[in-house]
Amino acid sequence: MTNVEAHLKKFRKELHSGIAAMVLLALLERTGGEMYGYQIAKEIGAKAGGASFLKQGAIYPVLRSLHATGLLSSRVEVSMSGPPRRYYMISDAGRQALEAWRGVWGDLREFVDGIVGEQARG
Repeated sequence: MTNVEAHLKKFRKELHSGIAAMVLLALLERTGGEMYGYQIAKEIGAKAGGASFLKQGAIYPVLRSLHATGLLSSRVEVSMSGPPRRYYMISDAGRQALEAWRGVWGDLREFVDGIVGEQARG
């Protein structure tokens, strides 16, 4: 792996971690109900249109982290067709966090677009 590739890998990992949490909260807020991990992964896959932004295996650690910090609530339901399913729902704290994160995201996106866009026009 070249130095550039290593830096790109690190950049993607750091960028994805916060964005993934925000995307998952937004998805659960929009559905207005409960979803289990595989449903969430299918929905994200459909929205990504083949892009590999957030792979199914990467979703579960983010869901567990959001649950552990109280931004999601969950319940487990026995499934006749396989292992028990954990259903997630955004909590009130999750809604408050998402609202704040949207503001930060908008400000940050505008700032980054301004700087990066200047380079492209430069």
